[in-house]
This record gives sequence, C-alpha cells and structure tokens, in this order.
Amino acid sequence: MGQATFSVRMDENLKNDFDSLCEDFGMSMTTAINVFARAVVRERRIPFEIAASSVGRPRLSGAEALNALRAQAKANGIQDMSLDEINEEIRKTRYGEGS
Repeated sequence: MGQATFSVRMDENLKNDFDSLCEDFGMSMTTAINVFARAVVRERRIPFEIAASSVGRPRLSGAEALNALRAQAKANGIQDMSLDEINEEIRKTRYGEGS
C-alpha cells in the first residue's frame, strides 16, 4: 500500500510541546499521529472524550489532551507498547491484516 502525505496547521507552541512529548515517548510526531489514526479506525471512534467547553471552563491544553490519550491507552491496556509493536500495528493496518 502506498504512502500519503498529511499536512496539519497548528499553533507553533502546541507543535513544539507535542514534538517534545513525542520524543519523551520515544517516537516521532508522525508515529504518534499514525498511532492515533489507527486507534480511531480500529475503534471507530475518537479514543477519548470530546466535549464542548462550558462557559467558564477552560479548554484542555495540548499536554492535558495527551494525558487524556495516555489514560485511554492505559484503560485499553496498550500503554506499554514498544516502538516495534506500534510499527507492527501500523504494518497490519496498512496491509489490511486483522488485529
């Protein structure tokens, strides 16, 4: 299966924070986005709650959103996946192999 390019515009500070956290996780931002996309496709839903902010309730920061993703990964038992396991999941998804 061929590769496709996906461009995203985001606040520069968010991008820098996201890049730094991804490095802490031992992965690139591209790998993190692929992990997210695979989870969405596999679960057929966004793998964390999305809600409109209430009046007076601040929106989640990028770090808080990533922490929510971490909590969801832990709840699904996938928080300790190695980079090799993540890459294998990507490969399976690309070639339409079952999980």
